[in-house]
Amino acid sequence: MGAGPWRLLCCCCCCCRRDSDRTGVDDAKLRPDGAGGEAAAAAGGEWYDLPPFQEFTFQQLRLATAGFAADNIVSEGGDKAPNVVYRGKLDAQRRIAVKRFHRNAWPDARQFMEEAKSVGQLRNKRFVNLLGCCCEADERLLVAEYMPNDTLAKHLFHWESQAMVWPMRLRVVLYVVDALDYCISKGRDLYHDLNAYRVLFDDDCNPRLSCFGLMKNSRDGKSYSTNLAFTPPEYMRTGRITPESVIYSFGTLLLDVLSGKHIPPSHALDLIRDRNFSMLIDSCLEGQISNEEGTELLRLASRCLHYEPRERPNVRSLVLALVSLQKDVESPSYDLMDKPRGGTFTLQSIHLSPLAEACSRQDLTAIHEILESTGYRDDEGTANELSFQMWTNQMQTTIDSKKKGDSAFRQKDFSMAIGCYSQFIDVGTMISPTIYARRCLSYLMNDKPQQALNDAVQALAIFPTWPTAFYLQAAALFSLGKEKEAREALHEGAAVETKSRVH
Repeated sequence: MGAGPWRLLCCCCCCCRRDSDRTGVDDAKLRPDGAGGEAAAAAGGEWYDLPPFQEFTFQQLRLATAGFAADNIVSEGGDKAPNVVYRGKLDAQRRIAVKRFHRNAWPDARQFMEEAKSVGQLRNKRFVNLLGCCCEADERLLVAEYMPNDTLAKHLFHWESQAMVWPMRLRVVLYVVDALDYCISKGRDLYHDLNAYRVLFDDDCNPRLSCFGLMKNSRDGKSYSTNLAFTPPEYMRTGRITPESVIYSFGTLLLDVLSGKHIPPSHALDLIRDRNFSMLIDSCLEGQISNEEGTELLRLASRCLHYEPRERPNVRSLVLALVSLQKDVESPSYDLMDKPRGGTFTLQSIHLSPLAEACSRQDLTAIHEILESTGYRDDEGTANELSFQMWTNQMQTTIDSKKKGDSAFRQKDFSMAIGCYSQFIDVGTMISPTIYARRCLSYLMNDKPQQALNDAVQALAIFPTWPTAFYLQAAALFSLGKEKEAREALHEGAAVETKSRVH
């Protein structure tokens, strides 16, 4: 850290400005975005190219998440979290995050739908936007954009190779308060449980505020799930969240960014009062942050954490204060985070197995040879619980359909194979990912890539960690002209295959 005395600035500067500050500010000039002038366009949010909010069926989301597979859980608490978040892909193409609430979270379906649709009207590049929801029987699910580059908590508290640099930390807090400002402009001034786990990073490593925080974890549940030491004092007294409570939580986020640790606000305020600033500043920021910058951010944090809600600054004044602190505004976020742009990778950078290689080339003959030689060994362990009646009345039909399909597949009569395998699937007494894989290739041989893609998705739902299903998805996506999505499927399959070899 730079030399010189640390001091707290006067409390009556820009942080205390009220709504009168809203006029006369050119947001297009003030907001950095790391990508030229995109920030100005993003401020309004209307241009943001996303589909309108929609209702999904439970079956759609089950398929998208490969049957809510444990390997697809991205919640920080894993499957122990009260409401679990999964990664997924709609039709093996659009990446999504699916939040599945516990069974008793939203007993009133109408209230859940109204709340979800209201949040779903928001569209802004500062947000992880809500794409849709599902409300069937006692299931309540939210569907949002998928953010591949982890949470702010991971980058601040559990980083592995490089601590987050100071200009990026400043960008994070500006983007978060910018998102809150957008919410207020749309009439939503309450955000529940704002913390470092609610901030995620998109393909280009731009920070985004999760839309999930705009809804409670349940209609009758609490607005905060974090440790009580981080909860606004008025919420402890009344059990109600207010706009000022959101500002308090933002103050705890400022402390996280400054310290690289999750410090209880009461302890941090004691250190500030004692002018023990060195205990509050992340040692990884040595040489990156000036005394003035550190002092200003500590001052903002202490104002946000004021015990009296009415003494806390409003969101617009925080935007103005944080805009003036920004550094390296022309550097894109992926450079500041030392990540490739858009998570890009080339096929040359991936170790491809023979099947993956054949799918990348769309060499259907080679794929056929590999699937034929592999046989059904990957079906081992697939659950097939059959009643006695199924065995006696339907099993023979199922076995005959499979035998005829296998014979046609071996002889490369792919139209016949489709028919026989379809009979096997339609009977429904047994499930087999290999049957779906073989019918997938048969569809590709008959120039029906969409049907092939559907079968690859079904195979993955049965067997969520099967590289073959990922690779066949890639082959179908290449045939559909979806090259980016196809490369992603190859990459995911290769990652799964590598993981299985390690274990």
